[in-house]
Amino acid sequence: MFSPRLRNIGESIFARMTALANKHNAVNLSQGFPDFSVSGTLIDLIHRHMQAGANQYAPMPGLPALRNAISEKIRDVYGREYNPDTSVTITAGATQAIFTAINSIISAGDEVIVFEPAYDSYIPSILIAGGIPVPVSLNQHNFTIDWEAVESAVTSKTKAIVLNSPHNPCGTVFTTEDIEHLRRICSENDIYIISDEVYEHMVFDGGRHHSIAEYEDLAAKAFVISSFGKTYHATGWKVGYAAAPPELTKEFRKVHQFVTFSVHTPTQAAYAEFMQHDRSYNTLSGFYQEKRDYLNSFFAGSPLKFTPAEGTYFQIFDYSAVSDEHDLEFSERLTREAGVAVIPLSPFFSKDPDLKFIRVCFAKRDEVIKEGAERLLRYIHKDLTKDKES
Repeated sequence: MFSPRLRNIGESIFARMTALANKHNAVNLSQGFPDFSVSGTLIDLIHRHMQAGANQYAPMPGLPALRNAISEKIRDVYGREYNPDTSVTITAGATQAIFTAINSIISAGDEVIVFEPAYDSYIPSILIAGGIPVPVSLNQHNFTIDWEAVESAVTSKTKAIVLNSPHNPCGTVFTTEDIEHLRRICSENDIYIISDEVYEHMVFDGGRHHSIAEYEDLAAKAFVISSFGKTYHATGWKVGYAAAPPELTKEFRKVHQFVTFSVHTPTQAAYAEFMQHDRSYNTLSGFYQEKRDYLNSFFAGSPLKFTPAEGTYFQIFDYSAVSDEHDLEFSERLTREAGVAVIPLSPFFSKDPDLKFIRVCFAKRDEVIKEGAERLLRYIHKDLTKDKES
């Protein structure tokens, strides 16, 4: 009789809600994938590299040309020099990079601090490594970090902290004060960092992304992870990367070689060539801020309350004025009856907090946002009217 590593982990909420959306022909504002076209130039480059014979295994760390391009981009944007040969590794998406980073440094009994609500791959990755997740809840009124709670969570067994900014699902962004708290805690306790920065180019209202790569003391003990999927609207291609000091990269690659070994060769070659001239990531903040504002314009003054997201392409709505239902039940009902799929917040917690929040993805064409928002509003007003009459 075997003992499952993930005995309490079920189907991903993203798979569950997307399947429900497909079943009921709902507008899918749940799973976080853009519905915009990928650059035709990038698609042509993949085709050309396939035709040129780039169809066999890439080197285990990734194509040198792509690692060079990533190194140059990090230097240009964040001022940190990562040697492409010893400090940059191409992965099959950011989720694989997170899994590999955790499993390269965490051993049985090591504690890892995770901020909740948390992206759903963090805790399973820690458990598979034999580590002990130590959840610290974000402040529920604004989803900021309670640094006193972090300090209380640190013990002699604390090995690492998993960070995520801009934050999925909450849309919050690290401040300079957050960075200073983090620097002090990490220096006093010799803690490693796994920094999930896949939404790095989506920060709104004049704010900016504070990459861990910018800070020499933090970068010295950190895996900085990002993804091309979010930046280039190509989540299905599953190409990401991890930048880390040589000693951490060495351990990372030991695990990486037995997880995927290497990543799709023609896509790597295409990204490497594309990045030589493309700087479209500089326009993403403005592009997605317009999407956020368009979505939120439908709900201003409505029973769904919100604080505009600071980053990512997700917006959190408080539905407590609409229903007392559990968020999963409420989300499933919206999908079945309103024809709009959203994501409940409770699956992002290790223990159900019984909060009344849903997450809506606005990485969609305007007509999709409009249809989804109008369906939600019609259904909510109908629901509230029915409650008053009863």
